[in-house]
Amino acid sequence: MKRNTIVRMLLVSAVMFTIFGASFAQMSEVADPIPYPEGVQLGDNPIVRFNLDEMLMYAALDSYSEPAWVTALVEAGELPPVAERLPENPQVILESGMSTGPGVYGGQWRDFSAVPTEGWNLCARQTQGWFGINYIYGEQLVKSGPMFLRKDNLEPLPNLATDWEWSEDGLQLTMNIIRGAKWSDGHPFGVHDIMFTWEHVIQDDNVDSWTTGSTFSIGGEPITLEAVDDDTILWTFPVPFPVQQLFNMDFLDFNICAEHVYAPMHPAINEDSDYDTFKTFQVQDDLPVPSMGPWVATDYQIDEFMVMRRNPYYWKVDEAGNQLPYLDEVTFEKGPSGIGRTLGTLAGSIDHTNLENPSTYVEAITRAQEDDAHFRIEWGPETLAFNIQFNLSATLGVEDERDGVLRELFRNQMFRRAVQHAVDGDGIGQAVIRGPFMRGFGGGIVPGSPYFDIDSVVYYPYSPDSASALLAELGFEDTDGDGIVNWTDGPLAGENLVIVLNTSVAAEATGQIGEAFVLLMQDVGVQVNLRPLQGPAGDDAIVSGRWEARVNRIGQEFTTSFTRCRDLAPITTTTPAWHRADGDSRDMLDFEVELVEIVEEFCLEPDFNARAELMSRYNQIFTENVYNVGGIIGRYGLALAKRFNNIPVGSPPFFYQWTWGNVIPEAVWVNPDEQLEQIFPETVPVYDDMGM
Repeated sequence: MKRNTIVRMLLVSAVMFTIFGASFAQMSEVADPIPYPEGVQLGDNPIVRFNLDEMLMYAALDSYSEPAWVTALVEAGELPPVAERLPENPQVILESGMSTGPGVYGGQWRDFSAVPTEGWNLCARQTQGWFGINYIYGEQLVKSGPMFLRKDNLEPLPNLATDWEWSEDGLQLTMNIIRGAKWSDGHPFGVHDIMFTWEHVIQDDNVDSWTTGSTFSIGGEPITLEAVDDDTILWTFPVPFPVQQLFNMDFLDFNICAEHVYAPMHPAINEDSDYDTFKTFQVQDDLPVPSMGPWVATDYQIDEFMVMRRNPYYWKVDEAGNQLPYLDEVTFEKGPSGIGRTLGTLAGSIDHTNLENPSTYVEAITRAQEDDAHFRIEWGPETLAFNIQFNLSATLGVEDERDGVLRELFRNQMFRRAVQHAVDGDGIGQAVIRGPFMRGFGGGIVPGSPYFDIDSVVYYPYSPDSASALLAELGFEDTDGDGIVNWTDGPLAGENLVIVLNTSVAAEATGQIGEAFVLLMQDVGVQVNLRPLQGPAGDDAIVSGRWEARVNRIGQEFTTSFTRCRDLAPITTTTPAWHRADGDSRDMLDFEVELVEIVEEFCLEPDFNARAELMSRYNQIFTENVYNVGGIIGRYGLALAKRFNNIPVGSPPFFYQWTWGNVIPEAVWVNPDEQLEQIFPETVPVYDDMGM
C-alpha cells in the first residue's frame, strides 16, 4: 500500500478524534474562531516546584566527605585534602529540593552521542558532541536548565555567580563570584577567567564564539563588564533593569574559558599564535582538558567511545558535606544517528533517550511496560510543536515573476487563514501517531509555556468549506476542471495554484506532516509538492530566501519566550526565519510592526506578570493573523534508567535546556546493588601540571 494512501486512510479515520469539524462551515460561509481546547495530560508525575532557598545555598560547612577511594589518593599524596579542593563557600544542593534525597557514591551513567567531537574549545564554538557532553564540560555564570523547578521567580539559578544585586536605578548589576573554586586540574578559578572570556572571546570579533559583542548590546548601545575585585564583577546597561540579559550568561552564551589554558594560545596575547590555532589546539583525544563540570573526559576513542570521570575539584556538595557528583563515571557511545540512542535505551545498553520523534513513541512506551525494561518514561509539558511556515519576505530569494506573485499571496492574511481552515490538526496528529499524543495547534506560544494564555488563541477550526470560500474570494477558481484552482489574473493567469513545501529528512515527523498537508490542501484545490531536504540544504534555503513553504518544529522562543525574545518578531536581520531581512531592508506587514513593539517592550520588562500580559497580546495578534499556520502540538518524552535516583519529578527532556541541563546530574545516584561495572574504576583525571 502506498504511503499517501495510508496517510489518507489515517486522516479519514481520525475524524472521530476531531472535536471540531467541517460542520462549522454549515453555520456561515467562513467559520468564526472557536475556543482552543485544553490538552490531555500524559503520565502521572506533574512537576514538583520549589523556592530557590529550598534548592540550593552557598555556605562553608563544618566538614566534607568524598568517596573512600578518593581519600586513598589523598593519603597517597596524589590529591590535596577535600576541604582544600573545595571553594570557601561551595554550592550546597539541599535535601528539601531533592526528589529522593542524599545519595551514595559509585555507579555509572551510560549515554550516546550522534555528533562528532570536533574538539574541546567550546569557547570558540567547537562542539564536544552535544547529546549532553557539552553540558557536562561547560559551566557558566548562571544556569537556566533547572528553572522549570522554580516557583518563586522565573529567573536563572545561581551557578558560578553565587548571587547578584541591581542598583537602585537598575543600570548596574553587581555579581558575586564563588570564592576559591578550582578547575579540574587544580588551577584557581576566578574573575580573571571571566574577564578573559569577556575581553578575548566574546568581544573579539576574530573568535567564532557563541555570542559576540552585539549580543551584549541593547538598542545598539553596548553593555559593559568590569572586574570590581577578585570575587566581584559589575555589569553596566544602557537601560534600567534588563533582566532578560541574565539569559545571555548561561549555557553557550557565556561559557567561561580557563585563562591559564587559553591565554597562551590567544593571538592578542601570544604573537606567535593565530586564530585558527587558537580554535583548534584542543584536539579530540588529547585528554584530559580542564573543566569546571562534574565529570571530565579522560579517554576518547574517536567516533567510538568516550569516558568521563569524576572531577575531584568539583565545587558542589550536599547538605552532609559530601562532595558531588555521586556518580563516578559517565560514558558516551558514538554513532551516526540519534536513533541509536533510542535503540540502545530500548535494548538496555544506554540509560537515556529523548522521545522527540513521535514515530518512536509507541515502541518506547510498549518496551517501558515490559517487566525487564530498565527505563521509565516521563512526559514533559506540551512544547513539541510543528507549524507550516510561508516565506513572507517580499524580496529575499525572489528570482522571477512566479516567486513575486507567490510572496504577495503568502503575505495576504486571507490566504494564510484559508490554509489554516484547510488543516485538520487533530487528524494530522492521528496520522503521525494514533492516541492522545498529538493534537491540533493554533500556532504561536505553545500550551506548555509559562507565557501561554489559552484565551489569547484565535483558533480557526478545520473547515474545508471556509478554506474554499476564502480562496474564491481571493480570485481562485478551478477553470480547467482538474480539481486544482487556477490563478484567474496576473502573470500566472490560467496556471494551477502550486506550492512547494520543504520538509526535513532528519526530522521524520515533518515528512509525515507534509504528506498529510498535501492531501488536505488537495481537498480544497491547492497542489502542494513535497521537497525533502537534508539539514544543510534546508539551512541554505532559509539563508538565501529561496523557499516557498516548510514544515518546521518550532523553536525555544515559543516556549521560554523571555530567553529568546528577539527571535519572536522581525527585530534582528536573521529572525524570524520565515521573514528574514534582504540585506538591510525588510517590508514588514502592519501586524508585524505591532509585534515588534510588543516584543521590544517584552524583552526589557522585569516583571513576569507584565511580560505575561504582553505575550497574551502578542499571541492574539500572531494567531489572528496566522503568522504561522498551526500544525500539531504534543509532548517530548524523557526515557531514563529506573536505577537513577534524584531525577527531579516531571523533568522535561526540553524546556529551558535539554535533558542534561535539566536533571541536575551531579545529584543523581544509584543504589549499590544496582551499580554497573565502571570502565576506569577509582581513577581521576591526571594532568601534567595539577596546580597543587
